[in-house]
Parts: sequence; structure tokens; C-alpha cells
Amino acid sequence: MAAKVFESIGKFGLALAVTGGVVNSALYNVDAGRRAVIFDRFLGVQDIVVGEGTHFLIPWVQKPIIFDCRSRPRNVPVIAGSKDLQNVNITLRILFRPVASQLPRIFTSIGEDYDERVLPSITTEILKSVVACFDAGELITYLPAGQSVLLQLPQ
Repeated sequence: MAAKVFESIGKFGLALAVTGGVVNSALYNVDAGRRAVIFDRFLGVQDIVVGEGTHFLIPWVQKPIIFDCRSRPRNVPVIAGSKDLQNVNITLRILFRPVASQLPRIFTSIGEDYDERVLPSITTEILKSVVACFDAGELITYLPAGQSVLLQLPQ
């Protein structure tokens, strides 16, 4: 009699563990300041951007790709030429974040490491074009070390 009770408890425990594992694999969390894009194995990247919170997905069919949408700093060192052809060493610190509604497009066209691929080339070219408008004396006079300059990137 006791053996049957323990056997039924064991079967119930195994069924509960399997059910809990399936439910756990169907849930994912998106933390504060982050957004998720859903990759479906059959449909590809969905156009919906998922906000913060706990969400459901189809296990083994869908996968969340989580992006950080908070402003983050990045330092880009550049050697640029001034108007009088002097080499100028400048380190530009930029604050960047992706536009949340464009995350599916960013993921499909560039990838998860968009900041490593895009930011160095864009900031280098923009900074070189700005530095080329001034001669070395003007750069020293107008931009003392540690001063911030706001550059707006085109959309």
C-alpha cells in the first residue's frame, strides 16, 4: 500500500517537473531599459517590438533577441587633419541608443552588434569633416580638453 502511494507521488512529481520545464521555457523577461525582437524559425524576424515585462513565446520555435535601449557612452579616438593640414588627435565621446521602433530593421540589416559596425565609421567621418573646417590654433582655442560638443547625426 505504501509503495503504491510513493509510486503515485513519484509519477505526480515527474509530471509536475516536466510541466514546469515546458512553462518555464515558454516565458522570457525583458528588463527595464531593454526591448526584444522575436525571431521565429518559420516566419523570420517579426516586426513587433516587445516592451518590458514577462512575455510568452512558443518554445523551440521563437527566440527573443534583447536589445539595450538605454543611452550608452562610447569613446572614439580619431586622428584628423585640420584646415592648415596639421594632424589633430581627438577622442570623441558619444552617447547613443537605438530607436526602439526600428529594432527589427536594425537586427535584420546590421545585426546585434550594430554599435561595433556603424558607430566607428560614422563618428570618424563626421569628426574629420568638422575638424577640417578649423585650423589647429582655432581648435586649441575653441575646444579645451574635456569640453563637450553636441553633434546631431542625420536620421
